[in-house]
Amino acid sequence: MRRQYMGMVRRVVVAICAALLCVSGIVAPASADRAKLPENYNFFGGIPYELTHHGGSLPGSNDFSCKPTAEHPRPVVLVHGTGGAKTTNWGSYVPMLKNRGYCVFALTYGALKGLPWPLTAVGGMDREEVSAKQLQKFVSKILKATDAETVDLVGHSQGTYMPTYYLKYLGGADKVTKYVSIAPLWRGTGSVHPVMTKLGEAIGAVPMPMCVGCGQMLPGSSFNKKLWKGGSPYVKGIDYTNIMTRYDELVVPYTAGYVKGREGESVKNIVVQDTCAQDYSDHLAIAGSRRAAYFALNALDPEHPVNVPCMFVPPFTGQT
Repeated sequence: MRRQYMGMVRRVVVAICAALLCVSGIVAPASADRAKLPENYNFFGGIPYELTHHGGSLPGSNDFSCKPTAEHPRPVVLVHGTGGAKTTNWGSYVPMLKNRGYCVFALTYGALKGLPWPLTAVGGMDREEVSAKQLQKFVSKILKATDAETVDLVGHSQGTYMPTYYLKYLGGADKVTKYVSIAPLWRGTGSVHPVMTKLGEAIGAVPMPMCVGCGQMLPGSSFNKKLWKGGSPYVKGIDYTNIMTRYDELVVPYTAGYVKGREGESVKNIVVQDTCAQDYSDHLAIAGSRRAAYFALNALDPEHPVNVPCMFVPPFTGQT
């Protein structure tokens, strides 16, 4: 019975992925040019590679022979959101960063054990503490291979939230220089409603079906309180950039991620619509749009800024 069920789940997920590719007009890329990878600003741009290379890494990422340059001395670690993976979440970011000379790394964390593909590519499902330990191990491996002193983090959704546990409780504070958060949820989603806080207090530590640690992203949860230990989710000495959209339908309100830094904390908050009313990014699109990606580039390398164009950005795909 379990085998039949998992087979059905696998067929459904593959069918959904195929449908998304059709709707988005995405085709699987040909072999990447060694000198320059094709850039595709679309949230679903990494799915074709996962469909054809189960559990693989996007071309340009996870090259442990890569040595950082003087211009980009820190490896960039991409931390996906709930339900994402090292491939499916980062189709826009891997080629963009690699083409600009960064050593780029991405992990799939929090995938539940013992399940077949495609569920192996559905990360962010486990408890946040488990995922944070996986991030700790991954960063240590990167630093050892590259001889870099620290890394920069770029996270989306849960990938903006979970790493704080690594920084505050697993020794990550002295291993990270820049922390770029796309659709962050520092206060927890639903943070304006007192009922959500009470709900988080009640069930935040209760394992949820499939998404075991999802309750930990509620305001009032014991995990959220741990992230706010000391009165702030931030760690002094780390440079933070939060990139948000007013149309975020999963981080509600979007201002859950708009947290100003206190004295001694380096924090920049960016709402993409503040500089372009044509940007209709939602929670998914903001991790695929060219505009948000360029804001992230400027956060990583403010000394060599790129122009962030104002252009129409559709929800869902963010394709430009």
